[in-house]
Amino acid sequence: MRTPILLLFSGLLLGCTPVVNQRGYLPDPIGEASIKVGEDTKTTVQGRLGDPSTQATFGVDVWYYISSVEKQISFFDPRVENRSILAIHFDKDGKVQNLRHYSLKDGHVVAFETRETPAKGRELTFLQQLLNASPGVPLGNLPGQNGQPGQGPGRSYP
Repeated sequence: MRTPILLLFSGLLLGCTPVVNQRGYLPDPIGEASIKVGEDTKTTVQGRLGDPSTQATFGVDVWYYISSVEKQISFFDPRVENRSILAIHFDKDGKVQNLRHYSLKDGHVVAFETRETPAKGRELTFLQQLLNASPGVPLGNLPGQNGQPGQGPGRSYP
């Protein structure tokens, strides 16, 4: 009697074991420490740290190396436990100008807009679409035609 209960509880406990995922760039403290401001170029940085996670699209030339650790317990949404971002700024000649480290506490929460933009017209339900359909209309009896083949609007045949 005790064995099935113990198996049930141990199964429940195993289901609640958190799953931890490391995502993105794996930080390399030795590689980061070897980067010299004003001396290293994009090529040398890429050789030491690899390709960046993303690059700045507008404005200054910046490479971002992003890593995060997420933890998920059973079926709940994953929660970010740790995030680290290394931002490497380059000058117009492609040399390292500045290195900055950011963490999860430097982030800002962005409130997304939940309202919808109204569209002209209306959406029909499945039943309305079904009842508005007109199956079996013969081609000769379409509006704008006089029942003669080849005498539709915009066409003339010899």
